[in-house]
Amino acid sequence: MSETHKKDSRGPNVTPTMPPPTQAQTQTKIQTSSGIPVDLVYGPDAVVTQEEIGRPGEFPYTRGIQPTMYRGRLWTMRQYAGMGDAEESNRRYKFLLANGTAGLSVAFDLPTQIGYDSDHPMALGEVGRVGVAIDSLEDMQRLFEGISLDKISTSMTINATASILLALYVAAARRSGAEVKRLTGTIQNDILKEYIARGTYIFPVPQAMRLVTDIFAWAGREIPEWNTISISGYHMREAGSTAAQELAFTLADGMTYVQAALHAGLAVDTFAPRLSFFFNAHSNLFEEVAKFRAARRMWAHLMRDHFGASNPRSWMLRFHTQTAGSTLTATEPENNIVRTTLQGLSGVLGGTQSLHTNGFDEALGLPTEAAARLALRTQQVIAHESGVAQTADPLAGSYYVEALTDQLQARAQTYLDTIASFDTSGRGMGMIQAIEQGYVQREIQAAAYEYQRQVEAGGAVVVGVNRFVSEAAEASTPVQQIDEALERRQVERVQALRLRRDREPCAAALRSVEDAARTNENLMPHILAAVEAQATVGEVADALRRCFGEYRERVVI
Repeated sequence: MSETHKKDSRGPNVTPTMPPPTQAQTQTKIQTSSGIPVDLVYGPDAVVTQEEIGRPGEFPYTRGIQPTMYRGRLWTMRQYAGMGDAEESNRRYKFLLANGTAGLSVAFDLPTQIGYDSDHPMALGEVGRVGVAIDSLEDMQRLFEGISLDKISTSMTINATASILLALYVAAARRSGAEVKRLTGTIQNDILKEYIARGTYIFPVPQAMRLVTDIFAWAGREIPEWNTISISGYHMREAGSTAAQELAFTLADGMTYVQAALHAGLAVDTFAPRLSFFFNAHSNLFEEVAKFRAARRMWAHLMRDHFGASNPRSWMLRFHTQTAGSTLTATEPENNIVRTTLQGLSGVLGGTQSLHTNGFDEALGLPTEAAARLALRTQQVIAHESGVAQTADPLAGSYYVEALTDQLQARAQTYLDTIASFDTSGRGMGMIQAIEQGYVQREIQAAAYEYQRQVEAGGAVVVGVNRFVSEAAEASTPVQQIDEALERRQVERVQALRLRRDREPCAAALRSVEDAARTNENLMPHILAAVEAQATVGEVADALRRCFGEYRERVVI
């Protein structure tokens, strides 16, 4: 047995206390996850100018977008949920609402995400597995049965089929009697990160970007309080990026969406106030806080100085945070409770507008009710017992935090400059060329490889995995089970719907979608009409496939 795992008098499985560090150890090179060297101590010379730090609610919003921050209103406590069919997910939503969650966050299964109905051969074995199966307007109505859609904020994690799912949500709200213009929530609608890190794309990049900007224009008129995109660094961080890469590539995606909307003829201040962002929260507390602060400052300058936005709301980076699923371990899963608490705390200290905390059992499967409740309680304890919400940006002025904020901004700016060099057309779309040439993917892959190498060498400590490993047998953790009969029931539902619906209006609506796709006409009214005529998600996606074709990924080496 190695020295680090010998038992001592305090109990059967406790690693002995390490001796105080020597002078040589205090001089060892220590870095953040982004490779930023960490000094032993920081002083006033590390602090940026007071004008740039500023005050909460004032440009450049380093300290937060609201003057009172959480004294005026706590962040929205969301719990990402969706499993099985609409009825099962509806029960989970009502459970979470009864336990104090303030907003819903919908996870969709893979067939829904990539535009296949539950009875499609590609959907076999995946129906309801990683989220809820939604094939039709009837499913969407069942999903939110008994929930007032104009009184609750809903976030939907959906990208390639975002236009279809948003149309289904609006149609369901109409049928429930909700006032559509009062709907609040967010649709992820961030297709660029799918090509980078996640893979649930359908269409080639230009056509996919058209759908994004069609949503911008249509939603601005029809559902003005809705956030039309959640520009996501989360999935890039899950794929292995550093904090600096997450910051840079997320802002680069954001700039690309703004530029695409401008090319489509939209005025920047008509859509920019409804842009939102989605960041990951890892366990390096101070680096994560600094990342969020740097993101706000950089975006404010980009929108005002680069894009010429004049509305202060266009300058404000509003973001949702989710704790890091990639940090959760299947061994000693209770340790994940501590990880999630630290990560959630970083989001709050960084000024997030909404937060999802992962269930401690998510390295094993979808969270059980008990794990989901505990994750929500974690947020409630942070909000009401820790005191961190009592004052705005409580870490402002910390020599270390301000230095990290500056250094993350500098590293992110270097990436942005490199990405801009890929733009050979002068249209401000360098990020698309960087993605198509594999630059962004290679940078993330290299960072992921380096981190894994450090874990295997013991340089990066993962408690309970490569250090402080328990020798005792672990108690089994209950795992959320999905009823295997659910897929058959969902297949029967969608097939029965096709038999009983009025076929001709549905077929005409689908032809209208395809015809509009061949023009420059906004697709959203046609997609909404199709789903109201009981067209399914797969049928609408197929109408677009016939016109747009499908994206084929380039191998990145």
